[in-house]
Amino acid sequence: MDIFEAIHERRSVSKVKNKPVEDELIEKILEAGTWAPNHFHTEPWKFYVLKDEGRRPLGHTLADIAKEDMEDPTTPECQAKLERIEQKPFRAPVIITVAVTPSDQAKVIPIEEVGAVNSAVQNMLLAAHGLGLGAIWRTGKPTYHPKMKNLFGLREQDEVLGFIYIGHPEQKKEKGTRTPFQEKTTWITADRGAY
Repeated sequence: MDIFEAIHERRSVSKVKNKPVEDELIEKILEAGTWAPNHFHTEPWKFYVLKDEGRRPLGHTLADIAKEDMEDPTTPECQAKLERIEQKPFRAPVIITVAVTPSDQAKVIPIEEVGAVNSAVQNMLLAAHGLGLGAIWRTGKPTYHPKMKNLFGLREQDEVLGFIYIGHPEQKKEKGTRTPFQEKTTWITADRGAY
């Protein structure tokens, strides 16, 4: 697949079939992530592949985090909401949790480590698209909660950056739109003298 075609056609796919995804395809996606650019070659990414019942602890953790914002989690309404939250990881047959584990080398700048892992995620999304799979990168407030770090055994300085839900697409990929790059770009071709 042409790279420009892949970039233009890739879309987040939230509805996928309840059909297993072959490990070989997941491994190709993981390898694509490892080829992201990263300063000082620190390779600051960490991947956790969740399948089958391995998705359930994520559901429990999401529900535990949601309870913290509930006045009384024991009410029938809250219990129903918590049950729905616990089922969220079962919306796709495979979830790849992506975390940044910054290097402790003195010369490393932490935000660059995050940028490298975000680049890995983009590689992985493009790889999934190229393999004919549907994928969506899910984030949100619970992603960065300390309980999520605990679930994946991360250090204090590490951070979960999101969850890539992957499956065989159930929905047709929609055409996307973007603001033309001209409206977001300034060309600087001369020394303007202001520093």
